[in-house]
Amino acid sequence: MKKILVLCTGNSCRSQIAEGYLRHFAAGRAEIYSAGVETHGVNPRAIATMKEDGIDISGHTSNNMDEYRDIDFDFVITVCDNAKERCPFFPSKALKFHHNFPDPAKASGTEEEIMAQFRAVREEIKAYSEAFIRQNID
Repeated sequence: MKKILVLCTGNSCRSQIAEGYLRHFAAGRAEIYSAGVETHGVNPRAIATMKEDGIDISGHTSNNMDEYRDIDFDFVITVCDNAKERCPFFPSKALKFHHNFPDPAKASGTEEEIMAQFRAVREEIKAYSEAFIRQNID
């Protein structure tokens, strides 16, 4: 079974959303992990916006990439430029992918404006995740 690691800066928003969608679209055909170069906890707005789309990530934890050093990943996906720049060498055959999604945690404005930015990023990540699974797992 293929193993996929999603990396971001704090493993709080983008990588958590991507983990949720990759799990959903892989439907048990791949093992999905997410981590950060730091850990910031899972963002409550990320949990809320995923719940709106029927995906429950409330049980996810914020993990540091060092926790997964001994796993031989097939794919490593960085979802922000910071993680790509700080991504360590993984001693594996992992194919590396990168897509810099906007950080919804940096959104400002009213609660509705912030949630609108979370939803927009969620939809970008959803489309990316579905295409990734279709191209690499199916």
